[in-house]
Amino acid sequence: MSLIEELKWRGMLHDLTPGTEDQLKKEMTSAYIGFDPTSDSLHIGSLVPILLLIHLQRAGHKPIALVGGATGMIGDPSGKSEERNLLSEDQLKRNAEGVRKQLEKFLDFDPQKKNAAEMVNNYDWFRDISFIDFLRDIGKYITVNYMMAKDSVKKRIEGDTGISYTEFAYQLMQGYDYYWLYKNKNCKLQMGGSDQWGNIVTGTELIRRKAGGEAFALTCMLLTKSDGGKFGKTEKGNVWLDPAKTSPYQFYQFWLNSADEDAEKWIRIFTFLSQSEIENEIANHQKDPGARALQKRLAKELTVFVHGKEEYEKALETTGKLFSNQTAPAESLSIEDLEGMEGVIKFEYALSKIKTGTDVVSFLAETGVFTSKGEARKMVQGGGISVNRQKVSDVSMKISEDLLLHSKYLLVQKGKKNYYLITAN
Repeated sequence: MSLIEELKWRGMLHDLTPGTEDQLKKEMTSAYIGFDPTSDSLHIGSLVPILLLIHLQRAGHKPIALVGGATGMIGDPSGKSEERNLLSEDQLKRNAEGVRKQLEKFLDFDPQKKNAAEMVNNYDWFRDISFIDFLRDIGKYITVNYMMAKDSVKKRIEGDTGISYTEFAYQLMQGYDYYWLYKNKNCKLQMGGSDQWGNIVTGTELIRRKAGGEAFALTCMLLTKSDGGKFGKTEKGNVWLDPAKTSPYQFYQFWLNSADEDAEKWIRIFTFLSQSEIENEIANHQKDPGARALQKRLAKELTVFVHGKEEYEKALETTGKLFSNQTAPAESLSIEDLEGMEGVIKFEYALSKIKTGTDVVSFLAETGVFTSKGEARKMVQGGGISVNRQKVSDVSMKISEDLLLHSKYLLVQKGKKNYYLITAN
């Protein structure tokens, strides 16, 4: 199966320029994707481009991961309604290094291989280009009319906030990235999300006009959730690939809690299971959706892929302790069980306050489970809080010493899926 056929059946392919498939069949092709270093960690929205590069490398082609140390200082207007805050050079350098370390986990950089992955930072070639040089040598090849015709620019110009020249220039900078890689790395394909189409084809146009060369573009689908929510977002924010930002347990839970419709789509995109294996999994799931076998397989494959088998097993163990036997009293959990729950959010609370007795609303706000007493009161009144697996219905309930598990712990549940371990010190 060719790379394009693989991406099609997985539901990853959105668009490609004419001749792309022929180019990939003709020779080993170098292709790149840009990663924006706005944080020192990538999130699960970045998994699709990472997987594109993995599929590319598995098909015998050479992946190039570009970390946008220079373009990250500017900000891409694609898909954004307003200008973002600009980061300092030092912060961008730290972020780029964090992204580099994560990408090295997923791609094969073995220099002995012809199609070894490579990582580049566009700051390395932009730092020595003067503004005058850029306008004279690059800017003259792309007209303002061409740039303004791009959807990402049009939407911002027509919106309330407008667009600064800084962000307007982004597509020209990205176009130059492609040109530089074409000239210096023989890169003939740029890939990215469908919102990047305008920026990518600006690069192919610059290569055509300035170098007289031919280059290609390929984009993948932008992911959405069946309930209309934003993919990769939870009430705590982004689902990160860094275990310090999103624990393996929380990462596992994100995939485990996916809707049936999403799980059927995501297991094709985010795993390396074969077509027959996936069809089998979906067929078995449809016979007994309540067993959530599809979500369990999806969560397993992704957690092992990103965090490793050991962290997956810890996430599974924590899930079992918290969810498998909800009727068992919290007192049945040992100190090792409570302390070993990976990914459960942990807070400390003054033992002296518990000894004197504090109302549950104040306790929930002061520990950090809620940001305010008003939020805490509303959730208690709505029946969304349990302490030590006992539903709390009275806002005047006292959190006292006799509730402590092993004289030290309280297990708090917020809603169906959020657990907190409070340690009294």
